[in-house]
Amino acid sequence: MQKKFIANLGFLLLLNLLIKPFWLFGIDRAVQNATGAEAYGQYYALFNFSLLLNILLDLGITNFNNRNISMNRQLLQKHISGIITLRLLLATLYIIISMVAALIIGYSLNEVSMLLILLFNQVLISGILYLRSNLAGLHMFRMDSIVSVLDRGIMILICAWLLWGQGKPESFQIEWFVWAQTASYLITLIITVAMLTGKVRFKAIRWNKAFSLMIIRKSYPFAILILLMTFYNRVDSVMLERLLADGDTQAGIYAQSYRVMEAGNMVAFLFAGLLLPIFSTMIKQKEDVGPLLKTSVSLLVTPAIAIASIFLFSSDGLMSALYKYNAKESAMVTPFLMISFIMISSSYIFGTLLTANGKLKLLNILAAIGMLMNILLNLFLIPKWGAVGAATSSLVTQSTLAISQIWLCKKEFGLKLNWSFINRMALFTLVCVILMYLLPYWLPSSNSIWVNCLLMALTSFLIALSLQVINWRELVSIVLKKNN
Repeated sequence: MQKKFIANLGFLLLLNLLIKPFWLFGIDRAVQNATGAEAYGQYYALFNFSLLLNILLDLGITNFNNRNISMNRQLLQKHISGIITLRLLLATLYIIISMVAALIIGYSLNEVSMLLILLFNQVLISGILYLRSNLAGLHMFRMDSIVSVLDRGIMILICAWLLWGQGKPESFQIEWFVWAQTASYLITLIITVAMLTGKVRFKAIRWNKAFSLMIIRKSYPFAILILLMTFYNRVDSVMLERLLADGDTQAGIYAQSYRVMEAGNMVAFLFAGLLLPIFSTMIKQKEDVGPLLKTSVSLLVTPAIAIASIFLFSSDGLMSALYKYNAKESAMVTPFLMISFIMISSSYIFGTLLTANGKLKLLNILAAIGMLMNILLNLFLIPKWGAVGAATSSLVTQSTLAISQIWLCKKEFGLKLNWSFINRMALFTLVCVILMYLLPYWLPSSNSIWVNCLLMALTSFLIALSLQVINWRELVSIVLKKNN
């Protein structure tokens, strides 16, 4: 299983590193620079509002399906048509409830018009994710990896033409960005259906009340978990926009910093997508998950620590190089979010293991605590410190949840603490923080900020290898090892 995980992870990362960084920092960043912090901040707040209730689109069906198909592949043909019918009804419910909620909290007509398109985009995204869960459940990881970047690849082509093909980036309108997403998601959905056509025969769509209720009963714990997680991950920008007089601008500042964390978060999300079906299969077959846990921490948490260390001391230069507006303000927010990213990376690993083991009640209790903690902290900190307050709330919440999930995994699986590995990770963190503080003074001042950060990243990688936090020989032996 470790070999399958690492081999498919390599292919997945290759595709995503080719596409998604350019999407985030070439296209998404360019859109914000062209439209300004206020216009983009309004879009960003509406986008995150569209995410708050998007669990109604899914009710946990995607995660349930991923785990269920991994364990019982013969159920794919039996379930897929009934699930699609159920999801269409849920999509209608999601749009209606979200629009009512938007009117209740006082969004204007123009904001509601944009929100309606964003809600439809969420319907398309949810459909793609469900279809991808079938690919992952069948262990068709290569096909799933291609689909994971397909929508962004199409968006890059459309938005690049809109931004630069006409020679006037300053004329770009935020509404064009939203419609480009719609076209990209629709094309990706059609292609994903075509990929599955050879593996499953789609039957006529029809309502089956008993089947739908059965699926909802089995998947609702996943739904509650995703709803709670979405709130504590996405409510920050919505509260910034609603609580402050300059809320649109503060949400835009937060979006600039969040984009940096999101770049890493995309990789962490891909880890979780691979780990869930593999952990599920290993648990069913009563295999030891310890080695895969250690490998996952090495490959995900170690780079997160290195990246956070770099942003801790180089945030000013990096944000000024990325953005035209409010770079100084964003530089104050970014270190908080990047330290949060370390905690989020841990949660993606240990939370996924608990999910695969069906410990959803425990996860839901933790997520409920996280949601309440984040909202209460935001209510207190946002009026005082704006975007910095929201980032501080996120750091406290994510740290609490990550530590709790690690403790639960130790308790549920009887994991023994690998003190040698833990000590090496602690030493790696300490060395990284010290060196990332000193290196900017040692490196030539004539270097660009990007060259310096690349040298810092290379230094941290060499440190990880020397301390065997990343054991290169072990990874190579796993990849080269023949399947049993």
